[in-house]
Amino acid sequence: MPTVAARVTAIGERLADAPWPNHEYFRGWGVFGLPFHSGHVLALRVVPENSFAPYRTVWHRDPEGRWSIFADATRLDIACPRYYGPACHYAGHARIGVEWTSATTLRITVDQPSLDWTLSVRASPTLAIINAVSAVLPLASWRPGPLVRARERIAHALGMGDLTLFGTFPSGHVGTLMPKRMYYVDRSQATLDGLDLGRPTRVDTNPMIGDVPLPARGVLVIGQAMLKIRDPEEFRRVRALAITKERL
Repeated sequence: MPTVAARVTAIGERLADAPWPNHEYFRGWGVFGLPFHSGHVLALRVVPENSFAPYRTVWHRDPEGRWSIFADATRLDIACPRYYGPACHYAGHARIGVEWTSATTLRITVDQPSLDWTLSVRASPTLAIINAVSAVLPLASWRPGPLVRARERIAHALGMGDLTLFGTFPSGHVGTLMPKRMYYVDRSQATLDGLDLGRPTRVDTNPMIGDVPLPARGVLVIGQAMLKIRDPEEFRRVRALAITKERL
C-alpha cells in the first residue's frame, strides 16, 4: 500500500478549475490542526493544486487566542489568508520547508518566525477502514447535507470534537471541506523562536479560527475543498494576476 508520504507527494502542482461550477477549488494535504499542552496550536496546508497557484501555509495560535498565518505563496490573497485572514492577528509571507524524513515522519520549517516542527502520523484500524471507504465515494456524496453531517459525526467519534465541514469562512466565503484520508498525529515536537511548545494533546473544546473549528486532536488530512465564488470579477482579476506572477 502507498505510504502517507507517497500519497501526498503524488499530488502534482497544477492550475485547476473546480469540479463544481462557480466555485474556488483547492486540493492538497496538511495538518488540519494540532493543539499543544502549552496552549499553542499549529496547522499546516500544502496546496499544490488549486484555482490560483501552488502555496504552503503554516498557522499558529498563541495561548491568548491570537492567530497568525505564514504563507509561502506568490500572493497572500491566493492562499489561506484569502479565507481566514479576517480572523487573524497577523498574515504575512514566509519561506516554508516541508520534508518527509521517513514514510510517516514529517519535518516543517519556517524562516521567520523561526519554526522547527516534526511529527509522526499513523492510521488506526478504524481510520484505515474509513479511509478506504472515503476514497471510493463519489464527489456527489458531498452535496447532500445529511451526508456531510454524517461525516462530521464520524469525526466526532474519532476524537476530533465538533467539526464543521460545510459553513461560512471568516472571509464570508461559503464552502465545503472534503477530507479524503485522515491520519492521527502520534508524536510531535515544535520549537517556535526558541520556545518549546511542549507535547501535543487532545483538548476538550475545539480550537476556533473565527467561527471555524479545528480538530480537538492532531490529524493530518489529504483532501480538497470547494468554496462558492463571492465576486466573479474579483476572482477573475486575482486569478489572472496570480497566473501572471507565477509565470514570471
